[in-house]
Amino acid sequence: MQGSGHSAIQLENLTKHYGDVVGIQDLSLEVTEGEVFGLLGPNGAGKTTTIRLILDFIRPTSGRATVFGMSPRNDGINIRRRVGYLPGDFVTYDHMTGSTVIEYFTKLRHADPVKLEALCDRYKLDLSRKIGELSKGNKQKIGLVQAFMTDPDLLILDEPTAGLDPLLQYEFQKMIHEEKDQGKTIFMSSHVMSEVEATCDRVGIIRDGELVTIDTVAHLTELSLWTAKITFTQPISSETFDNLLGVAVTDNVDNRTFNLSVSGEGAMDSLIKTAAKYPVQTFESQHASLEDAFLKYYSVDE
Repeated sequence: MQGSGHSAIQLENLTKHYGDVVGIQDLSLEVTEGEVFGLLGPNGAGKTTTIRLILDFIRPTSGRATVFGMSPRNDGINIRRRVGYLPGDFVTYDHMTGSTVIEYFTKLRHADPVKLEALCDRYKLDLSRKIGELSKGNKQKIGLVQAFMTDPDLLILDEPTAGLDPLLQYEFQKMIHEEKDQGKTIFMSSHVMSEVEATCDRVGIIRDGELVTIDTVAHLTELSLWTAKITFTQPISSETFDNLLGVAVTDNVDNRTFNLSVSGEGAMDSLIKTAAKYPVQTFESQHASLEDAFLKYYSVDE
């Protein structure tokens, strides 16, 4: 299911300063209903600050945020009725059992009993143990259950798979796709690129509190480089690829094996046609990932 076109989250020049320290600066973006949006950045980039401003846990220095067209400050109760939230530092009472914690959140948030049971089964929760005895991953599973169990219209998830093993990370990704298919909106922050690439429609990359780009995952990866590795059956001149636009040799082994970077429209076609003039033993190519696109924004100067 595609986004409805109606705004779920809208940020306009949102700014938060902690004294002389900039949390975020002039951040503007819109997330439409039915969309999965990922906010990418390393620790300290401003992801959690953005989420806390959206939920009115902290107040902006300037700018504004709306959720479903409502002000988090003036309509916080109505917004929270429609939102499931997982903080990046999910903590609860260590002396309580998992069952007691879930019961507490159920009374607080009016959980959907059918969805709650399905979630507990899905994540194989052992609700008999005390929270203080649980591993980071098992605590995180309880955090996910409490975020999803009210069947919210909007899920706001801060580093949702922290501490989860690969199988549970995959289960989480499946759940995100299921929620999207039901028309739900998901806004998640993460620095796990594979997770974002597998789940998100669009991403925003935040750097030092400023949004440096917003784009679809597909387009960001298209803008990244391809890599190619060609091995010939005999040596060829190292100048063979010099005049190919968008093609650069990154490594040359005995004039037989060449590692190349390829970017730009028509560059791969030119490379293949040039290589075909010589006896090729092997040809391998690979498209860059979202991680490569992300690192591009963090490896160059402003």
